[in-house]
Amino acid sequence: MDEINEKILRELSRDGRISNLDLADKVGLSPSACLRRVQDLEKRGVIQGYRAVLNRQALGQGFVAYVTVGLSNHTKASQEAFERAMSAAPQVRECHNITGTVEYLLRVEVADLPSFKYFHTEVLGTVPHVDAITTFIVMGSPKDERA
Repeated sequence: MDEINEKILRELSRDGRISNLDLADKVGLSPSACLRRVQDLEKRGVIQGYRAVLNRQALGQGFVAYVTVGLSNHTKASQEAFERAMSAAPQVRECHNITGTVEYLLRVEVADLPSFKYFHTEVLGTVPHVDAITTFIVMGSPKDERA
């Protein structure tokens, strides 16, 4: 990974739809050399894909919460069951297995507080072995670089 590849990745992270011509100009390469580097980064799995960044507020899903979840049973089967349940829940945009006093950190996106209450009670509250739930409501995101 050299400085030029890092520049390419930085520019693609900002705008995955940038044309190869504009990307080459920004990183100081010829278009053919730039394309070869991008293709190599894709082939090596450094670039795993491209996606659209959605405005959840415009989609009516502007209520965001981070939720920590602790399990009462720490077996592999319990964790796999929890992860399957979260994969099936459309409200859960991210599910991370973490270290610390709880097992999971979720990013939940829904329309409003009643929708979150439904998720909390009817989805998360029905998953076996869920023992502890702590919710952090997002009031604003002054920096969010997720793609």
